[in-house]
Amino acid sequence: MGGSENDINLKNKLVFVPLTIDNWDKFVQLFGKKGACCDCWCMYYRLPKVAWEAGKADNGNKNAMHRLVIENKPAGILAFYEDEAIAWAAFAPREDFIKLEKSRVHKRIDNKPVWSVPCFFIKKEFRRKGVTSKLIKGIIKYARESSIEIIEAYPSVPAGESPDAFLWTGLYKPFEQAGFKIVDQKSKNKPMVRYYTEPE
Repeated sequence: MGGSENDINLKNKLVFVPLTIDNWDKFVQLFGKKGACCDCWCMYYRLPKVAWEAGKADNGNKNAMHRLVIENKPAGILAFYEDEAIAWAAFAPREDFIKLEKSRVHKRIDNKPVWSVPCFFIKKEFRRKGVTSKLIKGIIKYARESSIEIIEAYPSVPAGESPDAFLWTGLYKPFEQAGFKIVDQKSKNKPMVRYYTEPE
């Protein structure tokens, strides 16, 4: 697939659901042979660096994600278009993401229960079509329905043109447009943003 942005009409056609054992195969198809990027399988934020690096071999990271799904632990949200998974956002309690909990730049600002959105993956032919914005709104809807009160993310404010592959945290603008507010900015280019599903 390719061509202009009008080739694929996504208006009102995307469906957002959490990753479960029932749609695991669709998730695998979306991530492909590279596991989204360098055999990551969205385990980068969940594992210590040594374990994550080791998991790149022999489907280690893929199997680790599969175990989370089998155990029915929150992993993330899939965006479906015509029964095909075309996008993904990691979404789970912040404490599940070890690298966030140890981060100096994105250190916790309070002890409130928070669910984090540390990364996205959009299928190549669906990039630059507003899918991230729609996925963020899907996450907000899911959070409200699941009584999740605080959504936290760590988007990029690029200094220049950045390749798609390096924008896995998402861009700040779609979060701002969805109503997220900056709550900490130790890094000028990587602010911490939050959305409160209930008024503070």
